[in-house]
Amino acid sequence: MRPPRLAGMADSETPVPPPAGENRAPARSWFLRRRQLPGESLDLEPVDASLPRGVRLAGAWSWRLLVIGAVIAVVVFLIVQLRLIVIPVLIAVLLAALLVPFKDVLHRHGWPRWLAIVAALVALVVVVGGLLYLAIWQVSRESHELQTQSIAAYDQFRSWLTTGPLGLSEDQINGTFQAIWTSIQEDSQVFISGALSLGSTVGHVLAGALLTIFSVLFILIDGKSIWGWIVRIFPRNARAALDGAGQAGWLTLRNFAKVQILVASIDALGIGLGAFFLGLPLVIPIGVLVFLGSFIPIVGAVVTGALAVFIALVFKGWVFALIMLGVVLLVQQVEGHVLQPLIMGTAVKVHPLAVVLAVAGGSLLAGIPGALFAVPFVAVLNVMVHYISSGAWRGRAQEAFSPPAGAIWETVPRAVRRPRA
Repeated sequence: MRPPRLAGMADSETPVPPPAGENRAPARSWFLRRRQLPGESLDLEPVDASLPRGVRLAGAWSWRLLVIGAVIAVVVFLIVQLRLIVIPVLIAVLLAALLVPFKDVLHRHGWPRWLAIVAALVALVVVVGGLLYLAIWQVSRESHELQTQSIAAYDQFRSWLTTGPLGLSEDQINGTFQAIWTSIQEDSQVFISGALSLGSTVGHVLAGALLTIFSVLFILIDGKSIWGWIVRIFPRNARAALDGAGQAGWLTLRNFAKVQILVASIDALGIGLGAFFLGLPLVIPIGVLVFLGSFIPIVGAVVTGALAVFIALVFKGWVFALIMLGVVLLVQQVEGHVLQPLIMGTAVKVHPLAVVLAVAGGSLLAGIPGALFAVPFVAVLNVMVHYISSGAWRGRAQEAFSPPAGAIWETVPRAVRRPRA
């Protein structure tokens, strides 16, 4: 029996259902296969058909962007909750970006692989420990002189309060200091809880340091196998693009780490020599702080430079403070207008505005660690996205990314694996 003819449709246009015994499509799909009448929309619901195309397109983009934003928010939330694990691992990746080339050079020159790895780790511990030892050694050696100069600077500050433009009396100054001391005694519970929190923080730092060392060790030993395991998590058709993008991002991260070491060394050397020729105390701690602070672009250099100016002001007076300020500004100008364009620009192709925004956003989200990892994260992400969008990976063979024999993470014995069908 033929189905009834629809209104406005000729006999030849009457839809015929599929023969019996075949897979029948849903009734709506079967009906939509008929000839579309003039002015009729069969692909859209009545409400959707009444909306302009721009509104439908905006709605489709909106809900997809909301889903993507929700996923990103969940990822950021998990990173914040697991920051005691994520931060040491990220530090380990940065350190491995420096140590892997050093280990490869030693291995190419005939060193055994295990000996090259041990030498790279020993070099890292010696450099970091040496810098910290020098800074602590100078502080302890000059502790008596620092105490004397601090008392003299305090007396000069009190004298300025009484004879300067403020014109405060001794009773007012003593009353102010007494009020501050009373407030400290009343809020002693806050300081006790802070001390307990400091103990917890020290424990977290030690645990993070151990986790960083172990992560660096395993990346040096089995980094390629770890990356191959990560790539195999994704669908087979996406592995070539992901592997190529990851290699491009790793090369950018290595270049960033090497160039940042060079820039930080130049900053520390310039400001440290300025403090030395001015006769300031704590020259080595100033240089170490400038070196470490330079890994946070813009913000770190400004804070450590301000610290050097403050030390000059307290121990040498405002004339030496102005000279130290000039030295800091000169070093920063050389870094910003010479080193960054010539050295950093070839290694990390990120616009200065993007650097500023990345540092600001990272510091708002995660404080100092966010500011530290903001620029390398943006640089690596930029290179990976550019590689995938360029389509350079399309000519690569779809590799299986099988683990090498005896990979460290491959713990399942071959005897107990499920045999192939």
